[in-house]
Amino acid sequence: MSATMLRPVRTMDETADRALGQEPVRHLDEESRAWLAGLRADGPSRDEAISRLHALLLRAARFEVSRRRATLPHLRGSDLDDVAQMAAGDALVSVLARLDDFRGASRFTTWAYKFALLETAVKLRKLAWQGREVPLEPESWELVPSPGHEPAAEAEQAELLHTLRHAIDELLTPHQRHVLVALAVNGIPIDVLADKLETTRGALYKTLHDARQKLRRYLEDCGLSLESWLEETI
Repeated sequence: MSATMLRPVRTMDETADRALGQEPVRHLDEESRAWLAGLRADGPSRDEAISRLHALLLRAARFEVSRRRATLPHLRGSDLDDVAQMAAGDALVSVLARLDDFRGASRFTTWAYKFALLETAVKLRKLAWQGREVPLEPESWELVPSPGHEPAAEAEQAELLHTLRHAIDELLTPHQRHVLVALAVNGIPIDVLADKLETTRGALYKTLHDARQKLRRYLEDCGLSLESWLEETI
């Protein structure tokens, strides 16, 4: 029997999914099918499913609030519960709008749970920066070589960082430099920066990607290479 005869046969839905760049819908477990049926139903059945989903998302949000509570000592318990309630509500809207995106790679509850965790984390990061200055570019900043290297390695690293600093100052657009320095040097959460600049996370990720590509090409032209630690830094 030839190898071609042993190839798995894809359904038309799977082929269409792959053409659209999506993972094909996998065989759904019984619980996930029940969730989707309830949320796509009409009348009381849908209302009951939405109520159960909101309760699930609220538990997830409260868990995340509790996990991160130590980072927000200035907030009271009632404030934190308000965050959980808002996060659960926003997560519910997101899940209902994306039901068709569920591909069955995990249980539906696991998939939905992550929406609440993300919404909560975003809201808590914004609260942590509330009232704080969001510096886009400090008057002076330095990229410091990592300690503990041999003298030759330290010299090479110092040269790379000097060249990188020059490239950041001279090659990047002001917007690219602001975004790179704010995120990679000043450690501003991307959600906070998106609010500050009145843009989206996706737009900032694109700007950061383009800035890194410019720097990578310049360093390669100079005979230098980005090490893994530097990739993480910028």
